[in-house]
Amino acid sequence: MRILFISANRVGDAILSTGLLNALHAQFPKARFTVACGPAAVGVFEAVPNLDRLIVMEKKPWAGHWWELWKKLALTRFWLIVDLRGSGIGQFLLSRRRRSFSGSGSRLHKVIVLSNFLKLKDVVSPRLWLKDEATKAAKKLWPDDGRPVLALGPTANWGGKIWPGARFAELAQRLTGENGILPNARIVVFGGPGEEALAAPALGNLPAEHTLDFVGKLDLQTIGAALKRCDFYIGNDSGLMHLAAAAGTLTLGLFGPSREEIYGPWGEKNGAVRTDRSFEEIVGEKGYDHRSHDSRMLDLSVDKAQRAAESVWKHAQED
Repeated sequence: MRILFISANRVGDAILSTGLLNALHAQFPKARFTVACGPAAVGVFEAVPNLDRLIVMEKKPWAGHWWELWKKLALTRFWLIVDLRGSGIGQFLLSRRRRSFSGSGSRLHKVIVLSNFLKLKDVVSPRLWLKDEATKAAKKLWPDDGRPVLALGPTANWGGKIWPGARFAELAQRLTGENGILPNARIVVFGGPGEEALAAPALGNLPAEHTLDFVGKLDLQTIGAALKRCDFYIGNDSGLMHLAAAAGTLTLGLFGPSREEIYGPWGEKNGAVRTDRSFEEIVGEKGYDHRSHDSRMLDLSVDKAQRAAESVWKHAQED
């Protein structure tokens, strides 16, 4: 039995889809999987069990990437095709069953929407699969000396979602100070390749003696394994936020021009804090331009973020 799973271009959406893939594997444990995704999301699927092929879809003009995918799969007969990008390519491939996700206007969380799409009995949480090499590499990043570890994700794929780096640094120092929830914690900063400049304002205001900079230095698998070693993750709405939540790390997401009820970090103990303005107020503001990379997070104060972090931490410890 072969199953084709077509997932997202972006890391965050790909991670949110992993619950479906895990449910399919649980239901059909002997099935062989082919996964197609964008280049940035490859690390999400590299360690999927029973993986036959992992196809990287490089976007091409005139939807040429779909033509390339068809050429690679035209002679393969699948039992099921799950297309989360609603491309319609499944109609031109050999398969007994086809399910195509065409989007949803629902205000429910994306994890719930995807679970409903496949009519699953239960809502399925995102799953992180890790290679042994990634776990071993992550163990070498810092010593296991008993110090708590606070992870920060000060970057995002759009400037509008980025909270000022200096505020990340101030928040981290409050939380790791003598009277903080993570006294004397090691601070580790994560980000993807090419995001060094975005992370620089945070790194430049953090104490070098307590901070490790991994921005642009690790692959996604190793970041995932490293996040599993962290006690708390705080970051912008981004793929790394979802990766931290999938890793089982307590996570607080910072939100402004995106909806936390749809894209907040999944997990009962995780939380989100947003700007004083609602999503509607931000995108409805005169002069709002989604193409602009100016931050729309400026009315999220450090005090408000600190209260949210302390609340999430407190509730997690109570459990």
